[in-house]
Amino acid sequence: MSRSDPSWDLYGAFLAVMQGGSLSAAARSLDVAQPTVRRQIEQLEAQLGVVLFTRAPNGLVPTEVARATLPYAEAIASAARSLVRSVSAPADADRGTVRVTCSEVVGVEVLPPMIAALRRKHPLLQVELAATNRNEDLLRRDADVAVRMTEPTQEGLVRQRAGRIEIGFFATKAYLAAHPAPKTLAQLGRDHALVGADRSRATIDALAAIGLVTTPKSYAFRSDSDVAQLAAVRAGVGVGVCQVPIAGELVRVLPAVALHLDAWVVTHEDLRGVGRVRAVFEHLVKGIGAYAGKRDGRPHTRQRPAGIPPGK
Repeated sequence: MSRSDPSWDLYGAFLAVMQGGSLSAAARSLDVAQPTVRRQIEQLEAQLGVVLFTRAPNGLVPTEVARATLPYAEAIASAARSLVRSVSAPADADRGTVRVTCSEVVGVEVLPPMIAALRRKHPLLQVELAATNRNEDLLRRDADVAVRMTEPTQEGLVRQRAGRIEIGFFATKAYLAAHPAPKTLAQLGRDHALVGADRSRATIDALAAIGLVTTPKSYAFRSDSDVAQLAAVRAGVGVGVCQVPIAGELVRVLPAVALHLDAWVVTHEDLRGVGRVRAVFEHLVKGIGAYAGKRDGRPHTRQRPAGIPPGK
């Protein structure tokens, strides 16, 4: 970086403002004073020769130039974090930091026990978990290991299918005491309060593919957060989909209807020889395989596999 190039901390301030929406929010996230962030933004604008934000009563409004710059700032931040992880331990050691990414529901409901077991086996490992339904870019090194519910197709990635996770319709005992369980998908859609997606067409289309055609009015509760959907089902709002191994006290509805997700563990091919990454990769393949093999103990007949979107 030449003396005329903006320093990385200026891009960090820019990214914090873009994410926080204001100087004060950025200052809190960076743990610096608000005037410091203002000076950094002004310095970045001066060095780039552009206007990144316009001032408005409700905060800073990013310009088109700022929006175009955002992906590059995110790439810089990702590279910096990846650099820190890469030097956290020697390449052949089973210690250091590994960043894992997965969907919200997998991150909240599935992985924590596996990470606990991993730490018992490798106590010097540190795990960063990005639980998000937005795919972190492994090629750009946003994360080291990913758990995906669709097979990645990009070149340069190492992938292993860990297992097939069964999905069913579930509700609470209390809900079903007040609303007798449906005998068909048609009854489910017509007579029951459904919990499901808001704007995610992938989920809605997947349900339609197995014969449950819905509209927004079909749902008592809609959210594109899978964690929120699961919480609503557990609270007794209505009937929703849930991974069979985490159903717990929920009661399966229409047990003959079985959907499936293929779970894949993925990493970058350049990381397969790194000891800490290999340890996490192999542990998750084994753990998710065991998790996928769990059943709720109720008899069921598998129908043809029907894909549903990542995250469920």
